[in-house]
Amino acid sequence: MISALDVPLDLSQPPTITQQSPKDYIVDPRENIVIQCEAKGKPPPSFSWTRNGTHFDIDKDAQVTMKPNSGTLVVNIMNGVKAEAYEGVYQCTARNERGAAISNNIVIRPSRSPLWTKEKLEPNHVREGDSLVLNCRPPVGLPPPIIFWMDNAFQRLPQSERVSQGLNGDLYFSNVQPEDTREDYICYARFNHTQTIQQKQPISVKVFSMDSLNDTIAANLSDTDIYGAKPVTERPPVLLTPTGSTSNKVELRGNVLLLECIAAGLPTPVIRWIKEGGELPANRTFFENFKKTLKIIDVSEADSGNYKCIARNILGSTHHVISVTVKASPYWITAPRNLVLSPGEDGTLICRANGNPKPSISWLTNGVPIAIAPEDPSRKVDGDTIIFSAVQERSSAVYQCNASNEYGYLLANAFVNVLAEPPRILTPANKLYQVIADSPALIDCAYFGSPKPEIEWFKGVKRSILRGNEYVFHDNGTLEIPVAQKDSTGTYTCVARNKLGKTQNEVQLEVKDPTMIIKQPEYKVIQRSAQASFECVIKHDPTLLPTVIWLKDNNELPDDERFLVGKDNLTIMNVTDKDDGTYTCIVNTTLDSVSASAVLTVVARPNPPLDLELTGQLERSIELSWVPGEENNSPITNFVIEYEDGLHEPGVWHYQTEVPGSQTTVQLKLSPYVNYSFRVIAVNEIGRSQPSEPSEQYLTKSANPDENPSNVQGIGSEPDNLVITWESLKGFQSNGPGLQYKVSWRQKDVDDEWTSVVVANVSKYIVSGTPTFVPYEIKVQALNDLGYAPEPSEVIGHSGEDLPMVAPGNVQVHVINSTLAKVHWDPVPLKSVRGHLQGYKVYYWKVQSLSRRSKRHVEKKILTFRGNKTFGMLPGLEPYSSYKLNVRVVNGKGEGPASPDKMFKTPEGVPSSPSFLKITNPTLDSLTLEWGSPTHPNGVLTSYILKFQPINNTHELGPLVEIRIPANESSLILKNLNYSTRYKFYFNAQTSVGSGSQITEEAVTIMDEGKMAMASRQVDIATQGWFIGLMCAVALLILILLIVCFIRRNKGGKYPVKEKEDAHADPEIQPMKEDDGTFGEYSDAEDHKPLKKGSRTPSDRTVKKEDSDDSLVDYGEGVNGQFNEDGSFIGQYSGKKEKEPAEGNESSEAPSPVNAMNSFV
Repeated sequence: MISALDVPLDLSQPPTITQQSPKDYIVDPRENIVIQCEAKGKPPPSFSWTRNGTHFDIDKDAQVTMKPNSGTLVVNIMNGVKAEAYEGVYQCTARNERGAAISNNIVIRPSRSPLWTKEKLEPNHVREGDSLVLNCRPPVGLPPPIIFWMDNAFQRLPQSERVSQGLNGDLYFSNVQPEDTREDYICYARFNHTQTIQQKQPISVKVFSMDSLNDTIAANLSDTDIYGAKPVTERPPVLLTPTGSTSNKVELRGNVLLLECIAAGLPTPVIRWIKEGGELPANRTFFENFKKTLKIIDVSEADSGNYKCIARNILGSTHHVISVTVKASPYWITAPRNLVLSPGEDGTLICRANGNPKPSISWLTNGVPIAIAPEDPSRKVDGDTIIFSAVQERSSAVYQCNASNEYGYLLANAFVNVLAEPPRILTPANKLYQVIADSPALIDCAYFGSPKPEIEWFKGVKRSILRGNEYVFHDNGTLEIPVAQKDSTGTYTCVARNKLGKTQNEVQLEVKDPTMIIKQPEYKVIQRSAQASFECVIKHDPTLLPTVIWLKDNNELPDDERFLVGKDNLTIMNVTDKDDGTYTCIVNTTLDSVSASAVLTVVARPNPPLDLELTGQLERSIELSWVPGEENNSPITNFVIEYEDGLHEPGVWHYQTEVPGSQTTVQLKLSPYVNYSFRVIAVNEIGRSQPSEPSEQYLTKSANPDENPSNVQGIGSEPDNLVITWESLKGFQSNGPGLQYKVSWRQKDVDDEWTSVVVANVSKYIVSGTPTFVPYEIKVQALNDLGYAPEPSEVIGHSGEDLPMVAPGNVQVHVINSTLAKVHWDPVPLKSVRGHLQGYKVYYWKVQSLSRRSKRHVEKKILTFRGNKTFGMLPGLEPYSSYKLNVRVVNGKGEGPASPDKMFKTPEGVPSSPSFLKITNPTLDSLTLEWGSPTHPNGVLTSYILKFQPINNTHELGPLVEIRIPANESSLILKNLNYSTRYKFYFNAQTSVGSGSQITEEAVTIMDEGKMAMASRQVDIATQGWFIGLMCAVALLILILLIVCFIRRNKGGKYPVKEKEDAHADPEIQPMKEDDGTFGEYSDAEDHKPLKKGSRTPSDRTVKKEDSDDSLVDYGEGVNGQFNEDGSFIGQYSGKKEKEPAEGNESSEAPSPVNAMNSFV
């Protein structure tokens, strides 16, 4: 048995209705009537019609034709025939040799849009506050019209909680107001089917207010008129519709339930809805018409019950209960479905429906009630079920099930088709299915056969049968792979078999990689006129061709050349406000689609504030308010208020104050005698807006000055004057016209009266004839035409300074060491300073060097010691030298006379290194050394110290020899040296204080000639073949050793050759000293021993630092040194001493490659 399976059209089958007109068919009377009836079957069915229950002979009506190969009727009414003539109930029958199918009863009715009946409409005179109902009463049309109210200008009348349209089309006023007076309340009825609009005559409404009625109008009103003498009063709610306290409503299942309550009252009542004994259904309940209409969609029997509307205002409430009953026209529980049976099979047709009231079920066969249809021994009717047993081919027929109650009916056709057919697969062979990995794969195997075939699925060339939970086998033959993977790709075979045979079909499945957006667009905040760019980088299966679409707010991108769509991005040039929105990148392939969205927020400086208003004007304050401009997507953080003084500085705007962005009013303090205008600037994170338009001007009254000039000073420019200066008041600070300044002064601590002058338009006054540098009390007071400012405070100034008259006395010098001395002096009397004491200057200079007895150009140095200090330190002196100094006091005018010159001497120090060391005349066992005396002996030289030691072929250092040389010598011949040996020399000078910096040099004695001759006599041995081979082998071994050494060095390793080479570096690659151009010395940073481990740190030959207990604050500000303002010296006196030579034989680190190569040559 096959249920609900389409029979291929090449096989015999009863008719099936495929298309028909609706049951209630309203047609346009101006157009041809088309009644549809389409069916399929084998052989193709023929069609016939009934009209109002009797056969409709189409051939006898010239206006009616049937479409070829169809049952659709076309009624031609263009020849003056009225559509009403064809009103009625039509039913179509499709018949072939295997049965007959029938359509629904199709009720044909032409639409109607009648005109309003003529009626005389009286004007409506209503008292203010009363309720009013304007009746529409539209003509009865088919279908019912849509009602709306407009005026003569075809503008919809505004509706609100007070004025609204009811479901019946009437216009309800809960209370009328004077603005409701008009003469063009017009009700319109729109008939959509005929696309016509009918208009009711205009209705006039005049609202009277008792306060505005004059006596003449009141006298013309009768005592019974509604216009009593009562004024407008508030009234509690009264329902205008529905009337009474209860009402009933019946609605059909699945329809929309509309309940309405409109109330009169003053103030306008508010409507609330509840369901008694339950809740209003969520997600299906809506409130319309200002909550006057309750709307519940898709109602069911559960929505039956009592619904209460409550109208309430401040004076009370009223309510109405609507009892709702939900009925139901028949609806299917189980509709009958086509049966395909093979001869001898059993089957059933089931027809189950429900409704309220419960529908009755009746069966027909081939359009004839089954009770009077020909007998068929294979069938048995059991209420809503027909049972078939051992059917034969003659049992084929079409059965109709009719379920009906008082609210409607359902009609369904289902055929029984008895066939004997082997299996056939309807899905095309080798069909290719493509899916995305990790998504379901549905592989079709549409089949037919009678009896119903069994379906099996196999995969691959080995034809393994598919079973298990990883597959889903559907009744229609479809194979579902819930989660397809890449290994699901392959060939799938569907096999269909029944007792009449079997067939199979192969299809292909390809599983593709999913399309992904690996770089999604991101949220952007972009300033106006800037550039925005969104990325959308994708990854996809290489066999799929993706297309990328960009949307803005789910619509196509604007047709604007500013939008540039690239391969992986979208760029928006010169962004504007209208570009704000959500941008979506959609990537489509033939198999999948992915998308990603990002929001673009266009920000800009805010628009300027609007509508500046000045209120609360007082003499010293005013309130400013404004309306903020557009924020442009960036919140306003604050407002800046500026003012213009049109009286004193027109066109110049000054900062007044600022307030938070949430504030739009500010109380501003004002100054007298200012013609104010204000403007406001809005500020957000992007920047400041343009200024607002200026406010109106506001001129404040004049007043005495509130303040006096600031920064008053008295400083003499000459010894006999006093210059008084101040900062003038700004224009708005004058508080009135005629601004002047009263300048007053008197000598301090002297019983003098104040001397005063009044000046204008200046900020300086000079008092002449004053004593030199005496204190004065000074004050400057502002005044204008209205009076004086408050009494000013006094300041102390001084008349002009003169040069100091006295030099410091009792100057003493204490020499601390060879480079540092301390000077003391007695302070001068303050009266002799004749000005502000700024400090003391010490002038000192070197007279001569005691070691050379030669004078040179005198270069004076100056140290300044600020304040009233009476001592200071003199750093950077040269040892063993004669110096002079003097001291002078300093004030604001300049320096006083110098103290008598004071002579002092510095003691000896250690000398500098010898100026040079040369080694000449090398012999087999001697070398000649020549040297120059130190450039700076820093005392009397006592001797020279020479140290030297040999360096053997393995770069090891030999024993160290030391020789003391008299100071008057300048050369030395060293004898008894080893021939062909390299020596390293260390040379320095000494004074009685100690040794100075050393200088180093290297030299080599020459080779012994006798040994050279012996080597020449052995040349004949070297020409022998065995000797040449031996030397070649040695050379090869040496080459291999070199390569290994270089590889180890590149890897950071150390080896003995390097250690020894560092101890004996090539003099030609030694670094040059910066000061004298000699070669750098070997030194050790750890101690003062001779050369060790190949250290090449050069000596700087600086003077050794001596211990001192003096504080650095005692050093003055030297012209040639570094000193702090308080006179403290921040220089450094000492340097590093040349390191001593190394003793003994010690290994050194690996040499450079250059020296390594030299050692092998």
